[in-house]
Amino acid sequence: MAELIHEFMPLVMFASVFALLLLGYPVAFTIGGVSLFFGLIGFGPGFFNLLPLRIWGRMTAFTLLAVPLFIYMGVMLEKSGIAEELLETMALVFAKVRGGLAISVVFVGALMGASTGIVGATVVTMGLLSVPTMLHRKYNKALTTGTVAASGTLGQIIPPSIVLVLLGDIINVPIGDLFVGAVIPGLVLVVLYMLYIMIVAIAKPDWAPPIPAEELAAISRAEMFKRVARALVPPLFLMLAVLGSIFAGIASPTEAASVGAVGATLLTMIYKRFSFQVLMDVMKSTTTLTCMVFIILVGATTLGLVFRGLDGDALVRELIQGLPFGKWGILMIVMSIIFIAGFFLDFIEITFIHVPVLAPIMISMGVNPLWLAVLIAVNLQTSFLTPPFGFSLFYLKGVCPPEVSTMDLYKGIIPFVIIQLIGLAVICLIPESITWLPTVLLGD
Repeated sequence: MAELIHEFMPLVMFASVFALLLLGYPVAFTIGGVSLFFGLIGFGPGFFNLLPLRIWGRMTAFTLLAVPLFIYMGVMLEKSGIAEELLETMALVFAKVRGGLAISVVFVGALMGASTGIVGATVVTMGLLSVPTMLHRKYNKALTTGTVAASGTLGQIIPPSIVLVLLGDIINVPIGDLFVGAVIPGLVLVVLYMLYIMIVAIAKPDWAPPIPAEELAAISRAEMFKRVARALVPPLFLMLAVLGSIFAGIASPTEAASVGAVGATLLTMIYKRFSFQVLMDVMKSTTTLTCMVFIILVGATTLGLVFRGLDGDALVRELIQGLPFGKWGILMIVMSIIFIAGFFLDFIEITFIHVPVLAPIMISMGVNPLWLAVLIAVNLQTSFLTPPFGFSLFYLKGVCPPEVSTMDLYKGIIPFVIIQLIGLAVICLIPESITWLPTVLLGD
């Protein structure tokens, strides 16, 4: 009886963490507290001799230094006003295209994702700027909110992305390889979003009315070119400075993150938005977000140590590998588990709780770690949109006008979640969409 209890103790611990999180207990302390409790039961007081060494080894990883630097870069860019000018200009550029205003939101979301990597900041900024404009232009509420929420999550997959940094550390894949490998999947999602908007605009013209011709005629070509150059050059420069230095092998992702932090500060100065108070606000936000990520990492490290010490990874591996499916069937089950968990948990929680358990199983079956990491990143992107705990929905609802209801948000994101799953299926069936670019640029 005692052996049976010990055998299933890892699953009981895992279920306890999940249940307490659903009840609303703080993530970091739930993970850490439950892990300490089961560690003490499973190993006795000697467990506390090994734990500090494990935590120290994880927290001193050089790659994790990129997390606060990318967060700083994203928060500083939010203060710079780049998004505001980009949205106004791109709306004019795409004005002659069906659904041009919504397409411009997707375009700016992709650029902001490639510049900041922070979903919350992007969704809030774009929600404040674009939702009132789109509603004023008589856009359908569901299409408006769905477009903004989905576009804001592109920073989850388009590098530089915080989740890619965390996944690289957990799955042991070079961050530079992940950044390069995620480029094509990110572009696939951008194209699918734009195609969907164009189809909706053609099928239901009243959902996405065009900008009046007289308004466009009031702007000369020279003025248009000047505005496009002013709006596009700064974020493109920052993208080239950060991603270009990684892709060219000049800098590591951590070093490139520091370049991005300095570049974002300079852009804020150029846009005349920089002040000592802005710097203080950015530093406070960076410290708060970084502490949140790292305290969860401490708890997750403790959970991983106890889970493996109790042979939980071997138990899960036996359960999954014992299923009557091949490698592809098991991959679908793993992706389904992560997708369903996204309805209830944040991407950081899934990254630190589920991925360390599920990823080694797939890698042991011969799955390419780089391919798997990007697949998981795309899958995790849906966690921002899926109710009831889709954080993009919370962010957007908080800044939407009163006439936009929660049901409008839910109706709007359903097509984009389906599109994300289609995109996931495409890159799953075509592994070269992830592995080809790193092979060409990095020679992996």
